[in-house]
Amino acid sequence: MQTHAILVEYPENFPDALQTTQEGFEREARMAMAVKLFEMKRLSSGMAAQLAGIERVAFLLQLDQYGVAMQDLTLDELEADNGHSARAK
Repeated sequence: MQTHAILVEYPENFPDALQTTQEGFEREARMAMAVKLFEMKRLSSGMAAQLAGIERVAFLLQLDQYGVAMQDLTLDELEADNGHSARAK
C-alpha cells in the first residue's frame, strides 16, 4: 500500500511546553488528528487506529482520554472495521 506524509511545522519549544519529547509530541499530535477524524465520522475506528499507528483496540481504549465516546459505534461499524458485515449474519 502506498502511503503519504503530512508535514506539520511547529515551534521548537512545543514539546518542552507540553513536558514531553519531540517524539512524544508528534505521537500525541498524530493521535489527536486520528481521534478528531474518528469523532467527525470521517474515519472508521480501524482507519483512525492505522493513522495513529496503533492497534484498533488500543485506539478505542484511549478515546476517553480525548473525551470521545466509543459507545457511539453501531454493530455495523464495529463489524465493518473487522471486515465482517452484520447483514450477512
